[in-house]
Amino acid sequence: MQVNDRNRNRRNIGLLALIALVLQLGIAPAITIGQGHPNFAFVFAAVVALSIGGQTGVLVSFVAGLLVDLSSTGPIGLSALLFSIACYILGMEVRDRIAEEPSMTLIPFAVAALCVSLFYAIAMLLFGESESLLEAIVFRALPSTLLTILGYVPFLLVMGRAGGSGLRGGVTGKHRSRYTLGNR
Repeated sequence: MQVNDRNRNRRNIGLLALIALVLQLGIAPAITIGQGHPNFAFVFAAVVALSIGGQTGVLVSFVAGLLVDLSSTGPIGLSALLFSIACYILGMEVRDRIAEEPSMTLIPFAVAALCVSLFYAIAMLLFGESESLLEAIVFRALPSTLLTILGYVPFLLVMGRAGGSGLRGGVTGKHRSRYTLGNR
C-alpha cells in the first residue's frame, strides 16, 4: 500500500520550490562557466517529475519554466515548453524513481538537461541572441548542462536519502513487500 498525502506533497513541493527559486534567482547568475549558468528551476521541475510525475510534474515544470522565462531575456514560453516536454518524458512512469533507484535517475536527468540546454541555445541563436552555432553549443549549452547536472546531485542525494519519505511520501522500494496486500 502506498500512501498518497496531497498536503504533504504540496508542502514538500512548496519547500523545494522556494529553495530552487532562491538558487535560481540569487545564486545561479553568479555561477558561470563560459556563458553557461546552472538551471535550478529545471532541477526542481525534474525532481518533481522523477518523484511524482504525471500531471503534477508537467504543471510544476510549466510554472518553473515560466519563471525562468519571466526572469530572463529569452522569449516567454520557450523554457516553459522545453521544461514541460522534458518533464513529461521524465515523469511518464508516474512513480518515485528517486526513492527507488536514485543513481539510475542521473542519466535520464543528464540527457534531459542536455536536450533542454541545446534546444534553448539553438532557439536563442535563431532569435539573434547568439552569434554562432559554436558559441551557442560550446559556450552556452554544454556549460549550462554541466552546471545543471552538478546542481542536481545535491537534490538527488537529499531526496534519495529520504527514501520513501521524499516528495511522494508513503512506502516504496525495498519495504514495499511488507505492506503489500495480495500479489505483486
